[in-house]
Amino acid sequence: MSVDPQKLMAMVDHELARLSDSRVVPHIQALRIEPTVTMRRWDYGHEGEQYPCWTVLRHALSNTGIAYCEQGFGPRSAWGLIWLGGEEDRLSIGMDCSWFTTFLRAFLVCAAATELPIWRVFKGHWEEMPPISDEGEWDATWAKVMDLRESDPANLYNCWTSIEHERE
Repeated sequence: MSVDPQKLMAMVDHELARLSDSRVVPHIQALRIEPTVTMRRWDYGHEGEQYPCWTVLRHALSNTGIAYCEQGFGPRSAWGLIWLGGEEDRLSIGMDCSWFTTFLRAFLVCAAATELPIWRVFKGHWEEMPPISDEGEWDATWAKVMDLRESDPANLYNCWTSIEHERE
C-alpha cells in the first residue's frame, strides 16, 4: 500500500474511533501533526540504506514521536517510536522493540502516554495478569510496582494500563 498524509490520518482516526477510553483521544489529538515524511537510516541493511518514515505524532518534551514506515520493520510492525530532530545520526529507524502493529500500541509505550493518569499495577504473568490497583500517575504507579517487587520477590509486578485497544 502506498501511503500519503490523508491515508495516514484516516488510519489513526480509525484506531481512535475504536478506543474505549475518552481521556486518551484528546491527548493524542493535541500531539498529532500533519504527517511529514523523513528519510531515516535502516541500520540492518546495506550501508546508506534509508526508508521514508511518516511522522504523525510529536511529543516536544521528550523530542520523540510516532512514525509510520512500510519498509524496515513494516509492513507488519509499521508504527514506531522515533527520535525527532537532533543530529543526523539520530535519524535512524531504530530497533525492532520500538515498532508495533498498531498506532495505539506505539502510543501507549511512548513518553507522551506517561502524562495521563491511566496506569495500574498488575500482578502475575502477562497471559494472566490482573490489575491490583486503581489508575494513577505514571511515577506513583511505578513506585508501587518497585515497592511490591522488593517486598514480594516471589511474584511478578508490572505497570500497564487497562485501556481497551486492539492488542498485537
